[in-house]
Amino acid sequence: MPANVGQNQNQPYILSDETTQSMVVVVPERGGIITDWRTQDQKIFYLDKERFADPTLSVRGGIPLLFPICGNVVDDTYTLDGESYKIKQHGFARTLPWEVTQQSTENGASITVTLRSSDETRAVYPFNFELNYTYILRGNTLEMRYSHTNLSQKPMPFATGIHPYFAVTDKSQLEFDLPSNEYKLKGEQTVNTFSGEFDFNAEEIDWAFVNLSKQSAVVTDKSRNLKLTINYDSNYSTLVFWTVKGKDFYCLEPWTAPRNAMNTGESLLIAEPGKTVETVISMTAEIG
Repeated sequence: MPANVGQNQNQPYILSDETTQSMVVVVPERGGIITDWRTQDQKIFYLDKERFADPTLSVRGGIPLLFPICGNVVDDTYTLDGESYKIKQHGFARTLPWEVTQQSTENGASITVTLRSSDETRAVYPFNFELNYTYILRGNTLEMRYSHTNLSQKPMPFATGIHPYFAVTDKSQLEFDLPSNEYKLKGEQTVNTFSGEFDFNAEEIDWAFVNLSKQSAVVTDKSRNLKLTINYDSNYSTLVFWTVKGKDFYCLEPWTAPRNAMNTGESLLIAEPGKTVETVISMTAEIG
């Protein structure tokens, strides 16, 4: 239900679960984003409130939504059916206003936000589509069901993913159980071997884990006794880890396709005309 009323551009909607003292905040107008998730008073997500207050800036925090590309394409340009298009990193879903199309309190608290194609989107991505993204809070689990419907007369290639910013105060207290020990550095094709630890003294870490062996990743924050499990379906081929020195966040991002996939075709999902492709991600936060 809405947390307030009136024509507030960033009107938040609250999902709550009293049994686990959990709550999720969704701001549809700001890219359909989840800005906050708390369970037993533990803050799961980081949010840069100054950037969030400026609609001209991309949001750093919560769960920005990635569509129809993940990462960037070379020179922000891709070619499709002989035509070239310019598109910004991570696509446009995270910067456009979404609308609330459904709410429910049955079998968990849920909200569905919807984004439809427009002249603005067709200029950079030549398809008619409808995205229906549903967030469901059950206990200490946040489930995200992402529905992508092709309303065009031709097959629609796309990538989808999320860019969650997890709050952390001491990165040295993080333990990782990741689904791969093979990763690529941003912009490179060489596959490197992960030792099991990150060098958080580096100015930036931007690694794309590939050849995933399972459909889950676990991060334990020993300083907070917080165990976070991310599950994702078999559509997701890449798991990106990103953090910046001196910032109280790390990102662990399931992507269905790697950077530049709209040019290479690697792991792109295809929605046939009139058909819907659904992908699912869930997160569980355990404390103690």
